[in-house]
Amino acid sequence: MLLTMMTMPRRVAAETLDHLPPADPAAMRSRRDLVRVHRVMGTRAIVTRGWQDLLAGRALARPLRILELGAGDGSLLLGVAAALSPGLPPVQLTLLDRQSIVSRATLAAYADLGWSVRVQQADVLDWAAGPAEAEPWDLISTALFLHHFEGSELDRLLAAVAARSDRFFACEPRRSRLPWAASHLVGALGANAVTREDAVLSVHAGFSGLEISALWPGDSALWQTREFAAGLFSHCFSARRAGSQ
Repeated sequence: MLLTMMTMPRRVAAETLDHLPPADPAAMRSRRDLVRVHRVMGTRAIVTRGWQDLLAGRALARPLRILELGAGDGSLLLGVAAALSPGLPPVQLTLLDRQSIVSRATLAAYADLGWSVRVQQADVLDWAAGPAEAEPWDLISTALFLHHFEGSELDRLLAAVAARSDRFFACEPRRSRLPWAASHLVGALGANAVTREDAVLSVHAGFSGLEISALWPGDSALWQTREFAAGLFSHCFSARRAGSQ
C-alpha cells in the first residue's frame, strides 16, 4: 500500500463527522480532536501564508470581503484572523457551512479583532447553484474541504468559486505515503474512533501533483495559479485573477 499511494486514484468516501448531528458527543469530541490535528499539520500557518501571498499590497477604501466555505465552527480561521488583522483593512467575513456551530465566544473574538462576521448555514452545492452575490468576493478560502467532492460536484464548486471571486486559496490533505502513514497514527493524539477513521479517508480523497489545477475552470490568461505541497501533510492551491486589485 505504501508503494502505491502516489499513483492510486482519488477515492472519496463519506466521512462520519459530516453526517453526525452537531450536538452528538462523538461529533463534539471529533471537532476537539481536529484542533490537535490542525496543530500537527500546521494548517493555521499554511493558510496564513497563503492569504498573505494573495492579499499582499491589497489597499482598499472599503472592507475586504472574504468567504470561507466549509467553515465548521470558525475556530481555525480565527487564528488566521488574529495573525493577519494588524496588516489588513477592515474585513467582512462570511462563514458558510451546512451546520450552524459557530459559538458566540468565537464571534466575539472575531469582533475583538475588528472583523465583521456573518454565519451562513447552507449546503455548498446549493450555494454554487444559487444566484451569485452582487459583488465578487475578494477572497474565497477553504481548509480540508475540497477533498469531500469529486466529479461533477467538484467541477460545479470550482466553477462557482472562479466566477464569484478574485482570489481563491485551498489547503487540502496530500495524497502521498507520509500523510497516509500519519493518518493511521492520529489515535496517538487521543483522537476518537470518528477522527481516526475520517483521517484515513481524508488522505485517500486528498490531492497530489497538479490535480486541482487541471480542474480549475478559469482561463489561464485570466488567472495566475499555483499548486504545491505545504508542510509534511498538506496540499495547496492558490489562484489570483489577473489585474485584480
